[in-house]
Amino acid sequence: MLEKFSQLQINPLIADKPAEPRDSSNLMIVNRDSGKIIHEKFFNIGNYLRAGDCIVLNESKVWKAKIYAKKTTGAKTDFLLISPLDEERKKWKLLCRKAKTGDIFEVSGNSTARCIALNEDGSFSFDFSIPLTEKYLEEFATVPLPVYIEKKRKEKGLDSEFESDPQRYQTVYASKTGSIAAPTAGFHFTENLLKGLSNNGVLLSYVTLHIGWGTFRPVRSQPQQHKMLEEECEVSLETASLINKIKASGSGRIVAVGTSSIRTLEKMSIDEKTIKSGKDLADMFIYPGYKFKIPDVFITNFHVANSPPLFMTAAFCGEDLLFEAYKQAVEKKYRFYSYGDSMMIL
Repeated sequence: MLEKFSQLQINPLIADKPAEPRDSSNLMIVNRDSGKIIHEKFFNIGNYLRAGDCIVLNESKVWKAKIYAKKTTGAKTDFLLISPLDEERKKWKLLCRKAKTGDIFEVSGNSTARCIALNEDGSFSFDFSIPLTEKYLEEFATVPLPVYIEKKRKEKGLDSEFESDPQRYQTVYASKTGSIAAPTAGFHFTENLLKGLSNNGVLLSYVTLHIGWGTFRPVRSQPQQHKMLEEECEVSLETASLINKIKASGSGRIVAVGTSSIRTLEKMSIDEKTIKSGKDLADMFIYPGYKFKIPDVFITNFHVANSPPLFMTAAFCGEDLLFEAYKQAVEKKYRFYSYGDSMMIL
């Protein structure tokens, strides 16, 4: 486990709001070969890309998966819905702070919910008194923010939610609804930046991985024992053909944006030059020692200690070099986590 990362003084640096505009965030450039670290701004990312490179973006969109709840004792909480367990959408797998079998909660829309099971992965199963239809969620649910953002805002005496969150806690290219957490490495791209890169010969391609509980479930064991929960992923025939053409010809680099894009590419890889198209379940836990097949460059944010994204980033960058990068990020007061700054590993 990457224990030394948890020793860094990151809490004061947790971003409670995104950079504005999006591409004004800091960008750290880390070169694996030389060990050199450069400090940049994200709007200059084109200086480190060249014509023929292919950026791979996860176009999954976050859905309104958070609803507020109250115990019969009056204690307030909230539910993060993961997935329905029946066609009627009355039984749901979800996350909440504390519950035991038989507990009853009041939720919005004159509904109640009863805890019916604690699941092996740490989630709960609940039975709602009414179906949580798409219409219900549109009216009563909100886009879920990570708990650490809400906590940081409360520490500063701010509202736990901002009016801009539903729009800013999405990438500008999000189009396929299905995630309960955003693919945050893509937050830094603006439509104008993507257009500019494309005009300069950088190719844009899209995959889908619907982020679920697996992406942010903490690693509590040795990496070899950690079970990565399945998440749906998809690669179109167009994207697979483009990537396979680039890998075969060596005409450019595959630039993966976010851990979700990398997991999709690696799950769908056949060998070091080929990926397949279609749908699958991404259940790979990638940690140091893993040999990547498809991505050449990795764009990512600064991650929570003992999270699957940090383990994957350490696998791509090298643990020692990544730790040095994180130390410099702390020294230079980079902003951390979902709404924070960015890193590009060459």
